[in-house]
Amino acid sequence: MAPSPALVLIGAGKMGAALLGGWLAAGISPRDIAVVEPNPPDAIRRLAAETGFSLNCAPTPAPTIVLAIKPQMLDLAAPVIAPWIESDSLLISILAGKTVANLAARLPARSIVRAMPNTPAAIGRGITGAFANAHVTPAQHDMARKLLSGVGAVEWVGSERAIDAVTAISGSGPAYVFLLVEALAQSGEALGLPADLATRLARATVEGSGELLHRAPEISAETLRKNVASPGGTTQAALDVLMAQDGLVALMARATAAAAKRAGELAG
Repeated sequence: MAPSPALVLIGAGKMGAALLGGWLAAGISPRDIAVVEPNPPDAIRRLAAETGFSLNCAPTPAPTIVLAIKPQMLDLAAPVIAPWIESDSLLISILAGKTVANLAARLPARSIVRAMPNTPAAIGRGITGAFANAHVTPAQHDMARKLLSGVGAVEWVGSERAIDAVTAISGSGPAYVFLLVEALAQSGEALGLPADLATRLARATVEGSGELLHRAPEISAETLRKNVASPGGTTQAALDVLMAQDGLVALMARATAAAAKRAGELAG
């Protein structure tokens, strides 16, 4: 009989697969990992064959379970998930909108970490906001940090309610950045540039600016912005519009408030 896994991943979609890849890259032994995915993609099947982690084996209670299914599947999947969990197991959930109370009502875990990663996790450049309930031990907290940091930085919040704000800023944030690229490209077209050139310029500008932020963490975004703009120049003319009272800052505040409100509504 195969030994019981130390770590169980339930759900191997895009985010689950990103976490799995991060764990393997970080040196976690595949023999310690079990993956539960009713319809595993070919890439997951190949990875299981190549590395040796268990795929859809019979459930046995494990110390750590990472839940990465679609949130709407929780009620249906709970009876399948429950046999993996003991009362002293650590449950890490990345299910958007599912609170600690939602999870505790359906699954036997007491120690629960609720986490909100974002899509750059797919390239190891994500950031995850996480909340640990009062039952999470220091050792379990450290385990959660280790597992979540496999796909990028981890920031802990002191209240579960703060996860709604994390969702609005970093969880949904990549979509805002991609929309900025779309808007820049469309503006370039409106100014007479060919569509493909405007798109290349917009993408490269956002890619390079993001990398500059990444490589210079000691320099604030405000300083980097000011470094681009000369008084009375072209950049300042654009910033005067974007920084007007009803400009980008106010618009982003309204947008993120709407996202946070919706996150709270989904959580119940």
